[in-house]
Amino acid sequence: MGWWNPSSKNDEGHNVTVNGDRYRAMITNFFIPELNNHDVQELWFQQDGATCRTARATIDLLKDTLGDRLISRFGPVNWPPRSCDLTPLDYFLWSYVKSLVYADKPQTLDHLEDNIRRVIADIRPQMLEKVIEN
Repeated sequence: MGWWNPSSKNDEGHNVTVNGDRYRAMITNFFIPELNNHDVQELWFQQDGATCRTARATIDLLKDTLGDRLISRFGPVNWPPRSCDLTPLDYFLWSYVKSLVYADKPQTLDHLEDNIRRVIADIRPQMLEKVIEN
């Protein structure tokens, strides 16, 4: 089992929206070369239902690369676009973090940022494991 999370930063380190073109560039320039460096003949690739990941050109690229070993909306092995099995961050973590970050009603940006850092730092691996297992 592995994990790959494409970055949403450009070459200058600025945040950018990951659209279909950017996602396909990440697959072509990073993911596929990385696959070629490892023995991954039995690798299955699963992704969430974000539009950039399920665009026809993206699915075609992934099918050309992975064949039937793609688990995705519109892929050979279809998967629901908002599956709680695949997106525990959306279904648990962000609401959990938000509830703790805003518990003391931060009034300044510095206070908000401090709360975010503290809450994230306090998350224990055991809790994340339980979220994933659930």
